[in-house]
Amino acid sequence: MGEGFLGQAFVYLLAAVAAVPIAKRLGLGSVLGYLLAGVAIGPFGLHLAGDAGAVMHFAEFGVVMMLFLVGLELRPARLWAMRGPVLGAGGMQVGLTALAVAAIGLAFGFDWRMALAAGLILAMSSTAIALQILAERGLLKTGGGETTFAVLLFQDVSVIPILTVLPLLALAPAGAAGGAHAGGWIETLPPWAHALAVLGAVAIVVLGGRVLTRPVFRLVAGTHLREIFTATALLLVIAIALLMETVGLSPALGAFLGGVVLADSEFRHELEGDIEPFKGLLLGLFFLSVGAGIDFAQVAGAPLTVAGLVLLLVLVKAAVLAGLGLLARRPRTEILLTALVLSQGGEFAFVLLAFATQNGVLPAAEASLLVSVVALSMPVTPLLMMAYGRLADRLAGTDLPPEPDAVEPQGSVIIAGFGRFGQIVGRLLLAQGQPVTVLDHDMETIETLRRFGYRVFYGDATRLDLLQAAGAAEAALVVVATDAPETTLSIIHTVRRHFPQAQILARATDRTHAYAVLEAGADGMVRETFGSALELGVEALRRLGLPAYEAARVGRLFRRHDLRALHRLGAIRDDDGRYRLAVREAAEQLVGVLERDQVRGRIALDEGWDTRSLVEEVRRDAAERDKAG
Repeated sequence: MGEGFLGQAFVYLLAAVAAVPIAKRLGLGSVLGYLLAGVAIGPFGLHLAGDAGAVMHFAEFGVVMMLFLVGLELRPARLWAMRGPVLGAGGMQVGLTALAVAAIGLAFGFDWRMALAAGLILAMSSTAIALQILAERGLLKTGGGETTFAVLLFQDVSVIPILTVLPLLALAPAGAAGGAHAGGWIETLPPWAHALAVLGAVAIVVLGGRVLTRPVFRLVAGTHLREIFTATALLLVIAIALLMETVGLSPALGAFLGGVVLADSEFRHELEGDIEPFKGLLLGLFFLSVGAGIDFAQVAGAPLTVAGLVLLLVLVKAAVLAGLGLLARRPRTEILLTALVLSQGGEFAFVLLAFATQNGVLPAAEASLLVSVVALSMPVTPLLMMAYGRLADRLAGTDLPPEPDAVEPQGSVIIAGFGRFGQIVGRLLLAQGQPVTVLDHDMETIETLRRFGYRVFYGDATRLDLLQAAGAAEAALVVVATDAPETTLSIIHTVRRHFPQAQILARATDRTHAYAVLEAGADGMVRETFGSALELGVEALRRLGLPAYEAARVGRLFRRHDLRALHRLGAIRDDDGRYRLAVREAAEQLVGVLERDQVRGRIALDEGWDTRSLVEEVRRDAAERDKAG
């Protein structure tokens, strides 16, 4: 047993370590890496995997942990804030996709219960694949990215009611299918007693999570033993799963409910950190088992059928998402993004298919075919996204809805982008009586700001006609506060080319983007995290005992030296060798500057408050800014 266990553990871990990094490098994602590794070691590959079914049964606990972590993320306040897009886009996507797939199943002659079960299962998309692709392309914060996240969030939550509904669609008793919950004392109870037992289990999870777990975790945290806290977290998840399994419910349902109950707990982040490694490893094992369990003999026996089902699944899901986007009058590029990135089957489909087979909802042959279809649909998404850029560029010119607002210029200042960064700039200018014209392209942000009394116009500030309508030809200043680096550069190029009289102040995401912003023609630039990080560093020095005026002076010296180095290094950033050497030299120079200032401060203790030195310092700062401009 030991040798067999160690041997199988070695095979599975070696497959994961070998395949997943390669898949990530190729842009296929970790989920596909695990699936491909499973195929490689499975019965249709190198024949290295043992009993995939037994491994799957163990690995399913990773799904339980994943749902617990999903529950921890779903704080009631966050759910309420996202209720519109989650219930709207997410609910419609799951419902319409399930009905469309069920209708196709009925057309092929399947029983309505099987068709509906397949529709609910295939409505899921891959959270891991979709979010990874969006993150890699910097599209998470776009309108299409936010819609995608809302749909995925609803799908994750809907897994719980689907797990509850599936047994009601069973064609045969769960026991006949070898269900996980077959037998047991709970099945001998009358219906009313069974219902009471289920309600009692849910009440124990909810009340226990709110009343008992926090004192227990406080007691365990007081021991300052990390391993005991981790053991307690695992014990909690296992106990909830066992309780739900005892009363005939899905362990995943209990884990999700327990996570939601603890979402507002002060121990939430600690629980996430402790459980995440176990969840990731067990989920990887789960996907390896799925890959090893794909019946390629069945695929080879009917390749056209499998290929047709994969194509049909992708087309149906993309068509539903595109239709919903058109009805909501979303920009066509956002519709394209959402339709492509959510067109595959999801990892939860594997869980639901296994659950449906165990409970007699789907016959084993049909479930195995759907496992193959879902798994083979996943590599399609990265291939589709390769064409997204070209297709989006073609659609961008034909994006009619929604129309930009009729802009009424408010003054000599235009602010492009009024998110968390732009709002601070705008509030400061408005407080000083400076009227501003604000442009933003996120309708949800605009509607929220308008409720608070801000006058914000909808429109894409990269468009020349919109900038002209906003008064850019007479503007003295254009503040570019958008959060997308490419959008920022596009606006700067447009303003510099067509409205040369306007000064441009821009937001940069990091040092590399700052170089590009200055090169594009901005008169001034601020890195979005630099000022706040520097302010925090000054406060840290003050709390470590440095007098406030000395800490402030160090901060000013650091800022001046960093900006000086920024402009000097920008000219050589393409020469990697020279750039690295210059960065090291700048760091050494900074240490020397601060040491000399510290010595000078000891010689003339009051110099930090000396009016003459402060005036000179302000003049130097102004000169540096003029030179930078």
